[in-house]
Amino acid sequence: MVPRTQYARSGKVNIAYQVIGEGPLDLVFVTGWVSHLELAWEDPERASFLRRLASFSRLIIFDKRGTGLSDRVPDDQLPTLEERMDDLRAVMDAVHSQRAALFGFSEGGSMSMLFAATYPERTAALVTFSCFAKRAWSPDYPWAPTPEARAKEYELIEREWGNLMDLSHYLPSKMNDAEFVRRQATYFRHSASPSAAVALLRMNTQVDVRSVLPAISAPTLVMHRTGDLDVNVEEGRWLAARIPGAHFVEFPGDDHMPWIGDQDSILDEVEEFLTGVRPVHDIDRVLATVLFTDIVGSTEHLARMGDKAWHQMLDRHHAIARREFASFRGREINTAGDGFFATFDGPARGVRCAICIQDAARRLGIAVRAGLHTGEVELHDDDVAGMAVHIGARVAGLADADETLVSSTVKDLVSGSGLRFQDRGTHVLKGIPGEWRLYAAS
Repeated sequence: MVPRTQYARSGKVNIAYQVIGEGPLDLVFVTGWVSHLELAWEDPERASFLRRLASFSRLIIFDKRGTGLSDRVPDDQLPTLEERMDDLRAVMDAVHSQRAALFGFSEGGSMSMLFAATYPERTAALVTFSCFAKRAWSPDYPWAPTPEARAKEYELIEREWGNLMDLSHYLPSKMNDAEFVRRQATYFRHSASPSAAVALLRMNTQVDVRSVLPAISAPTLVMHRTGDLDVNVEEGRWLAARIPGAHFVEFPGDDHMPWIGDQDSILDEVEEFLTGVRPVHDIDRVLATVLFTDIVGSTEHLARMGDKAWHQMLDRHHAIARREFASFRGREINTAGDGFFATFDGPARGVRCAICIQDAARRLGIAVRAGLHTGEVELHDDDVAGMAVHIGARVAGLADADETLVSSTVKDLVSGSGLRFQDRGTHVLKGIPGEWRLYAAS
């Protein structure tokens, strides 16, 4: 069920907000850049993330003025951090919340930090994810974008807004999921106009909350992903070092948005920090071989063949892959656009399945890369998680076209199977400790 959208008056502007959940604490989730309250619930991952927050709180969410369902304002009157604090106070007053925990994501974290320092009596706790202190490069803050990089971003947004934009900088793990990219483009179009999106980016470039960090007195949790391409993990470490008593937690992964990828680990930290109780999940841990596949050059194929012919080709490829999964006792976990994530109860079966999928794909005129790793995984209903999954995805990302790349763990476990391997040397897998020796299987 989508929560009812309501409005709070902030000066002359109406701010759209929603409330969901009946938990013992009030929690305001402050999103970044642009948002749309109602479309957020049509995104399965984002909706799951919000519902989990609402499972232990009374969750309050809102669209900042100029975006989503809130009043649109001229681009030269988009909200400053101070005005956004006024909007947040107006929403809290409307729902009779005297004191709330703030969870700020990306740009939303900057306003949340300023609010916590300015209104300590109304801030029960502060949580941030993928946040920054400033957004313009300087010698003493070298992780922020340079003026040249920012100018290119303005130009790209103005030109591509609402189209199937290249989101690889924000969500690298989802770039092969065509449906997700289409859904994200729709979300952006409804959240703000192109000029408003650029104007907000320009405004964010001026954000600098470094001076307020020592004044934050609320209990603070700072979270970041190691490989975040948009906001460097060093920025999260820097924030945590300057907010008195802040606790810093780092997660593996590249995605900027917390609801993409392993959201449960993030939400577990938030729930424990805010409630003092870490949720106990009904998790089974088993040894499994994980397989990730991906069609190489899918964008070029689509441009050459056209949408209809390409999706017919995808349907044939998917049917072949699923036939091979059945033959080798594989379990399909997820289909992300033109790739698959599957598990096997034996590493040799997983490797042979990958090779058979590649052989069949070649006959269709396409090339598939594959990566495998064997390790302990966590079973969550219809999903599979754990470090072994991250390692398998990283191995697949390093494979060439028509190559099945495996970790040394897989190679060692299939000794005597008749499979052959070529040493591909040692590699550092992003977000994974240590060096990993990889092999090409045939």
